[in-house]
Amino acid sequence: MEYQHGGDIYSQEILWDFSANINPLGPPEGVKEAVRRSADSCGHYPDSQCRRLVGELARHHQLPKQEILCGNGAADLIFQMVFAERPGHAWLMAPTFSEYGQALHAVGTQIHPILLRKEAGFRLDADGVIDAVQDEMRNPSFLFLCNPNNPTGVALRRGEMRKLAAFAQQKGIRMIVDECFLDFLEEPKEYSMIPDLQEFPHLVILKAFTKLYGMAGLRLGYCLTADKDLLERMEQVRQPWSVSSVAQEAGQAALGENEYLEKTGKIIREGRAQLKDGLKDLGFWVCDSQANYIFFQDTRAGAQDGRLGKACRERKLLLRSCGNYQGLDQSFYRVCVKTKEENEHLLQMLRECCR
Repeated sequence: MEYQHGGDIYSQEILWDFSANINPLGPPEGVKEAVRRSADSCGHYPDSQCRRLVGELARHHQLPKQEILCGNGAADLIFQMVFAERPGHAWLMAPTFSEYGQALHAVGTQIHPILLRKEAGFRLDADGVIDAVQDEMRNPSFLFLCNPNNPTGVALRRGEMRKLAAFAQQKGIRMIVDECFLDFLEEPKEYSMIPDLQEFPHLVILKAFTKLYGMAGLRLGYCLTADKDLLERMEQVRQPWSVSSVAQEAGQAALGENEYLEKTGKIIREGRAQLKDGLKDLGFWVCDSQANYIFFQDTRAGAQDGRLGKACRERKLLLRSCGNYQGLDQSFYRVCVKTKEENEHLLQMLRECCR
């Protein structure tokens, strides 16, 4: 089976991985120390309810503990939710994160894509989503939204998201908002729907430690919702020990890493501008990403065969080819924002590939 995501450093020799959107600082020192300390606990089963971690998350988000469920990464929770509810219909943006569709296909859901257009900068339009659902005269069960979207990096402000949430609630649609990359935005509070959970009980928000804290290998995510019945149904279909004791300890440690987050924000802001300018100077079409990754297109003749990605792999550098996203071909790529020096190395390698 073809590898569907970034981060495939196992089937090929890679020295520079720009394909996975992970914090370039790596895990915080406090997280690494927590992992080392937790080794002694590996002889016991982990707490299947993640009680201590849930308590810390409740304080962090100022939410009741009963509205939080932890999982083995956000992808685990996506599958739990889909298997718990088995929706008949669902709407997805295209392109967007593939795990939504994979989970929905597994239960036979009929998926209705809403295509995002390059001419519009791949921006999500709340009114366009509402019109698409109404025009189809269907009452879908799920609406998945990735904010900021993956792979484009484009985000929709909270006001627009609230408009969608009100519409979904009126129509009886479960609205799932993936905010796993939202904390990389310059003003995340202007985009997050967490303050609206009580007003919209049909709303579910997905979060993860994976990208922001550089903890991809530990697998830790969580979801937030005021719909406690949904969380109970998810509990019934999930594995009982899906979150390891090591991951739980690491998550608790990560929530106290405020200085680390400030440093991350500075690196991402500067690196995002550096890569956007550099990619434009190379003649690529560059999306106006607000996240910790940049989505761009190689507009040279014949680029649809993925020649840029192949040339980079020959130099042991990995980009995320976006040819397996719906509506895209192999001329589209996504690259992670890293440190200034790493970003410059990427741009230099791309210059060589384009000669």
